Amino acid sequence: MFAMLTVVALSACGERDGVHTTVITHVSPPPHQVLKIVSKPVPSLVQRLTPDSSADTSKPLLIFDLPNGSRFRLGEDVPMSFQVLNARMKGDGGAFRIRYIVDDDEMQWRDTAESFWLAGWLPGKHTIRVELIGPDGWPYKNGDANIVTREINVEP
Repeated sequence: MFAMLTVVALSACGERDGVHTTVITHVSPPPHQVLKIVSKPVPSLVQRLTPDSSADTSKPLLIFDLPNGSRFRLGEDVPMSFQVLNARMKGDGGAFRIRYIVDDDEMQWRDTAESFWLAGWLPGKHTIRVELIGPDGWPYKNGDANIVTREINVEP
């Protein structure tokens, strides 16, 4: 029996070394999107958008002016145009903040209600979520109005 194990062990070695190993291939990760805030005037809201019917317009309210399904060309900046009603922002001595998240990436914060542009988009579909954050650090509940999600498409 020992002789048979020796034969099997020796036959596994030899000129075909590495036959039973896993091949490792290095694949580059996909390009990472790095968005930058661009300072230039954002078109003001042409009309006051109607918030969700479940929202109380006398309470703090976020209105985000980016239609769902908007299309942009590669290299074009995306306007982050919004209004905050009935709330003082942290940058103005209040306690409210804007939080936005693009494609489940790291959350970003704005302490003023000033609109801005985002540049540096990669081609494809993207999801933008904008929230009005209250003094307790959580999205301020006002119907379904203060958490807004939009999907956009950036075309090559």
